[in-house]
Amino acid sequence: MSGGWNTIESDAGVFTYLLDNLGVENVQFEELLSLDPDALAQLHPVYGVIFLFKFPTDTPYRGEKPLDGSFDEDASDQLFFAAQTIQNACGTQALLSVLLNKTDPTAGEAGYVDVGDSLRDFREFTMVLPPEFRGEALSNSELIRDVHNSFAKSSPFADETQRQSDETEDAFHFIAYTPINGTLYELDGLQPAPISHGACTQEDFPAKVMDVLQRRIARYDATEIRFNLLAMVRDLRIRAREIGDAELLAREQRKRSDWRFENALRRHNFVGFAGEVLKGVVAAKLKEGGPAYDRWIDKAKEKMKNRIDERNKGKGGGGGKEDNVEMEG
Repeated sequence: MSGGWNTIESDAGVFTYLLDNLGVENVQFEELLSLDPDALAQLHPVYGVIFLFKFPTDTPYRGEKPLDGSFDEDASDQLFFAAQTIQNACGTQALLSVLLNKTDPTAGEAGYVDVGDSLRDFREFTMVLPPEFRGEALSNSELIRDVHNSFAKSSPFADETQRQSDETEDAFHFIAYTPINGTLYELDGLQPAPISHGACTQEDFPAKVMDVLQRRIARYDATEIRFNLLAMVRDLRIRAREIGDAELLAREQRKRSDWRFENALRRHNFVGFAGEVLKGVVAAKLKEGGPAYDRWIDKAKEKMKNRIDERNKGKGGGGGKEDNVEMEG
């Protein structure tokens, strides 16, 4: 039995360095802030997209036929499709659903990625298996699981493996869309087979996939806005060097540096550090003693009172910016 899989964030930096640590080069993720086909087309070559959405609880998710498109029962013999057999693995599984279907060197720049020796061997080993056993092989891959878990948010308080059965937190799920052999496929490990959305060339992909996503989002209440869309594309630094765009190259280099810093922060929690700082501050104030200590306490009380007053004044106002939701598929 495999070890646990932790939740990871739907974040372009997380998914890009997930690829890097799996041994894949010259590929990155970009977050899309709209469903404008032109925004996706401008990132050419595009290998596929990964869509994060709130898992529906009021309607059956798996039925005799999908809500959109049609099951292609025979497609699994030619393309990589794995059943999801373990909780929290769907982010990495969606990534692999795109990546491991881009291994044909004759498929052109938008259809081929050098996935590296480890993932190439994994694909060759699992392609002779049915989807449910491919899912088991994925779940039990130490390489894939360890890389996935290295991007989990560190928390000293929450144990995701010990959730109570009566909890009602919203769950979210990742799925992949990619054109394969002239067909637009939806690859969702919780469905019984790949879902075909009809004929689709690489050039048609941005418009066709956005149509599918628009229909999917339209089935939700208008107040539901917690969606996230990531595009798997060729490393944009390569394009910048090819066209001699120094500004684009510098921007992409800064983005990579920011991603590395943010991912480093994700691997650590700072509760212990903050505790030691707090103890040092308190010790220093106690050492000062007398009036200085009393003034420090009074100042802290005044700040807290001001915060409460400001909060009370602002009640009824608008909300803030949503953080990236985490995968719980």
